[in-house]
Amino acid sequence: MERDDRMTCNIVRKSGREATLREEWHDMADGSRMLLLKYPLLEQTGLVKHCFTTRCGGVSEGIFSSMNLSFTRGDDRKAVETNFRRLAGALDVDYEKFVFTDQTHTVNVRKVAAEDAGGGLTRERGYTDVDGLITDVPGIVLSTFYADCVPLYFVDPVHRAIGMSHSGWRGTVARMGEVTLRAMEQEYGTKPGDVICAIGPSICQDCYEVSEDVAQAFREAFPGHEEEILKKSPKRVEKAENSGNEQQAKKGRQEGREQRVEGRMQEKSAESGQKYQLDLWKANEIVLLRAGVLPEHLAVTDICTCCNPKILFSHRASHGKRGNLGGFLCLV
Repeated sequence: MERDDRMTCNIVRKSGREATLREEWHDMADGSRMLLLKYPLLEQTGLVKHCFTTRCGGVSEGIFSSMNLSFTRGDDRKAVETNFRRLAGALDVDYEKFVFTDQTHTVNVRKVAAEDAGGGLTRERGYTDVDGLITDVPGIVLSTFYADCVPLYFVDPVHRAIGMSHSGWRGTVARMGEVTLRAMEQEYGTKPGDVICAIGPSICQDCYEVSEDVAQAFREAFPGHEEEILKKSPKRVEKAENSGNEQQAKKGRQEGREQRVEGRMQEKSAESGQKYQLDLWKANEIVLLRAGVLPEHLAVTDICTCCNPKILFSHRASHGKRGNLGGFLCLV
């Protein structure tokens, strides 16, 4: 991706799903453009500023091009800081008030206070192993990071409280969405039926192949919903044609064939080698609805990170050579 992001925005959306996200472009001083994704359902509350970032609009280069928001993957720190300053301007929030998670695939949720402002960006965090943040302090920007995992947004308009949580497959099995709602209920009196929620851009079922042990974990955690969230992978799994990178797709297919051959040699039985396609979007939807969120208060993404490697960072599509996207939420 070139520094000049004035390109046609061709985000691939999953067919058959409601278009729940809108695209918002911001002109940068250097002539580039930042693309943010926003949920009208969250905006309609009138209580928050929020976004999910894309690769467009930053100053990072190479595999981090251009809007990388990670300090830990090898990018130049000054470039990442510049990206955050640009984001703060586009989102109209205070650069000094971002507060980061410390994501390790837990379901630990931390209450954020005014004194936490800047944690992870302008100063060290005073905590570790936190995948969810909640607050009722206006101006604090809850910040979570992604490259295929699921962002979860929570807005309680009654008690004026918010939450942002990172939910990979481990977090989803452990019901991160429900855990976040319970934390908000304990701290702020939040009732799930009042909460407006969104499930953000992340890897789709067609792109997310998992092993038998992961599939079994979901069967146990979601009894009666196996057909909704799991389907057996075909014997030959090809890279999505809409990835926008045919050379990468060919490489992925070759590596996939090599891995399948190696896997077959190591399998003790056909069952042990069975792969599945996992629907994290549906699983998180089930978690939130079971926890008491109303269907009309929930927006589910229609955008897959892996299907859009030119516009969104994806760990699977890039084989780990990537930066991070961000999910952000702030009370006004």
